Amino acid sequence: MAGRVAVCIGCDGGTALADALEARMPVTRAHCMNACARPVCLSVREEGKAAYLFGDVDPALVDEVELFLELFDAAKKGIVTDARPLGELRFKLIGRIPA
Repeated sequence: MAGRVAVCIGCDGGTALADALEARMPVTRAHCMNACARPVCLSVREEGKAAYLFGDVDPALVDEVELFLELFDAAKKGIVTDARPLGELRFKLIGRIPA
């Protein structure tokens, strides 16, 4: 997986999400991502691709995060056009930032 994942650990639940994800992928722990109204937040980015910010991400969504990374890695320019396979995670998207 090439997408770089960051998790905000400044809000309650952030460390638990980071721990759950780190069992499967590299994770950067950020002390604050300024999305405190939607804890816990997670970002995915890679050079030359769109970046994504998700909020209200629960550690139970680790499978969906891993699937998102597969779709992200396969998508040209990082644009995931069909989010339906992502289950609940697709409703957690705060924003997509163009490359």
